[in-house]
Amino acid sequence: MQLGELEKQVLQYLWNTQEADVKQVHAVLGLTRGISLNTIQSTLDRLFKKDLLNRTKQGHAYFYFAKVDRDALVAKLISNVTSDFVDEGEHSLIAAFSSASSNLDDSQLDKLEQLIEQQRQLRKGI
Repeated sequence: MQLGELEKQVLQYLWNTQEADVKQVHAVLGLTRGISLNTIQSTLDRLFKKDLLNRTKQGHAYFYFAKVDRDALVAKLISNVTSDFVDEGEHSLIAAFSSASSNLDDSQLDKLEQLIEQQRQLRKGI
């Protein structure tokens, strides 16, 4: 799955606001960038069809909200990208994460270590 720049911005907006209709999203993202209401509507519909948004009808308008949280989406995108390059059991994914972690500061590395430990505990059923 690939996401365009506008799709990422819409998701970011919905993660921060919880729920919005097309006019609200357009007022924040469209007007300032010269993007039409129809483009925002199409973007919301694409994200809905990609199963990243849910929507509820209220009157004549749909209100959209994120179906997946940011962390779950990032994990899904990483998995999609790496599955094209990494064979099962291969360690290049671990090497890539190790390389990427060279840009992290100590507090970020501590947080990563904490998250890894949480995953270990989940696997053990604790």
